[in-house]
Amino acid sequence: MISPFSLQEAQLDNPLEKILLPPTDPNAEVMEILGYKLVYVNGTCPRNYRVYKADSMIGVIFQHITHWSNGVDSLRYAEPIDASVGLDEFLNVARISRTATEQSVTEEELLDKEFDSLTSEDWERLKRYVPQAKDLVAA
Repeated sequence: MISPFSLQEAQLDNPLEKILLPPTDPNAEVMEILGYKLVYVNGTCPRNYRVYKADSMIGVIFQHITHWSNGVDSLRYAEPIDASVGLDEFLNVARISRTATEQSVTEEELLDKEFDSLTSEDWERLKRYVPQAKDLVAA
């Protein structure tokens, strides 16, 4: 059983231990492959790596004994570059499909929303909105 006292002792033993080192840290275990940086996080089987493209983390891939995987699909990859590219392509497709399915809300729909839920962009759109005369009905 772990007591709070033993946890405090464990924390005091190595107070400078860093978790999730950035790829620029000299103590980070970094693997560079064709436009990606893989930074070892933890684990033995699978080993977990954060994947960076340029300076942005795009996700996590896993090194198993016989293959690599990326967690976004059920494929097994032979090389880490393949798992990284698969992750990157999945995220690009997801971003494109999300953008394509998101349709802009009309001004009439904005008028039906609660005031507190409107963003500053919504308010700007409503300021410029001029309803058509045929839509106005005397009450």
